[in-house]
Amino acid sequence: MSEKNLPSLGLALLPVVLTLGLLALQLFYYGDFTPHIPLAIGLAITSLLGVLRGQTWEDIREGIFHVIHVSMPSVAVLIVVGMIIGTWIASGTVPTLIYYGLNILNPSIFLAAAMILCSVVSISLGTSWGTVGTVGLALMGIGAGFGVPVYWTAGAVVSGSFFGDKISPLSDTTNLAPAVTGTNVFDHIQNMLPTTIPAMLIALVIYLVAGYALIDTGGSSFDAITAITTELESRFNLGLVPLLPALVVVALALTKNPPLPSLFAGVLAGGLVAVFWQGVGLHDVFTYAQSGYSIDTGIGDIDSLLNSGGIQSMMWTISLILIALGFGGALERTGCLESIIQSIISKVSSFGAVQTSAIATSFATNMVAGDPYISIALPGRMYSPLYRGMGYSTLNLSRAVEEGGTLMSPLIPWNAGGAFVISALGLGIMDGNLQNLLYIPLAFACWTAPLIGIFYALTGLFSPKATDEERRKWDKDNEDIMDMSDHDLGQAQPA
Repeated sequence: MSEKNLPSLGLALLPVVLTLGLLALQLFYYGDFTPHIPLAIGLAITSLLGVLRGQTWEDIREGIFHVIHVSMPSVAVLIVVGMIIGTWIASGTVPTLIYYGLNILNPSIFLAAAMILCSVVSISLGTSWGTVGTVGLALMGIGAGFGVPVYWTAGAVVSGSFFGDKISPLSDTTNLAPAVTGTNVFDHIQNMLPTTIPAMLIALVIYLVAGYALIDTGGSSFDAITAITTELESRFNLGLVPLLPALVVVALALTKNPPLPSLFAGVLAGGLVAVFWQGVGLHDVFTYAQSGYSIDTGIGDIDSLLNSGGIQSMMWTISLILIALGFGGALERTGCLESIIQSIISKVSSFGAVQTSAIATSFATNMVAGDPYISIALPGRMYSPLYRGMGYSTLNLSRAVEEGGTLMSPLIPWNAGGAFVISALGLGIMDGNLQNLLYIPLAFACWTAPLIGIFYALTGLFSPKATDEERRKWDKDNEDIMDMSDHDLGQAQPA
């Protein structure tokens, strides 16, 4: 859609405001955490707006399904992760991780260790979702044994998993951000370290302090741990063999195999261990992969974790993601998102304001479109000419969209990332356990990084200007460069 045909800012904001209002009504007034229908109505409102402005339904439909198609690999990961959770519980992989975690980890440093472990696994696998659904689930069980509130454990898991995803060269979002801004993936990762390292250190300190303050190291906590480990020993054949599925996935990831086949290999390995080590029937393995594992240990915390997994457990999340993606696709095809971003761009001039706007735009796109891919790709495309016109490296932009896109997605419950976290970690939000949404502010590493990035932008720290090599690449690739001659650029230099 050409700029002259874009809707006015007021019209562009209309479907966004109405949809957010419906979401607020559903979530906060009715107390019903099912965002599907408000988002579906938002999709319809956006499509109607496009038709009234002269677009055809066929064109809008194409935009909707284009975005859904682009994000289908993520849906495939969800399906495989559901299968992994079911088979890894049946194989004893998750119970073994919980058992050894309860016996080896110091309860007081559990939260900090959980964040670090998830970071390492996520960097290795290149997928935050895969990490949350496997190691993250086991850590939820360990946290329950230590008596840590569910939302604290979830916050640490999310902090580590999504931060590892952010700086892993195997991650799709880590490759998408430099791709849409015209930078190199390894330069992009290096440029994210100034925000990544401080954010992780801040989170680490908070989790260490919280661990010593939250966890009861007295007799009652020890008794609970003993009860859990004894029950796991009686129900599963533990040891090194059940860890083989996890080792298979890590080995395939480290040898740079694609994440999806690597995760599915974990499903097959989990099924084989369940049959030949745990004595589970083949049909039962199929059932666990499809409908989830089922067990009754008599210990509520463990039952709530082990009675999970399967493809069907992901269908609530998948249906939400598909509707949210459709809404985002409609907003993009009707020009609403572009109109809003263009309005923001026209009102900023200093580099600090531009960088802050890029982070905020990615976050806002995450909120209204429900998809981390759109929140990276659209602002990345729209802001790139502005950065070039100001003479700043687009590495600043790729960092901004990662922080507002990748890191903020798990903190928005109706976003693809947030919906998956809630489902995979068994937070029970749909059952009325709204207190577990406290994981959002407790995922410290995710939201402190954008704040650090904004601080750098306002002070000029770690905000590289475009190099001569980068400028030559712009010329060679015939990249768009916005004319900034009429703007007061402050410390920026014209390209």
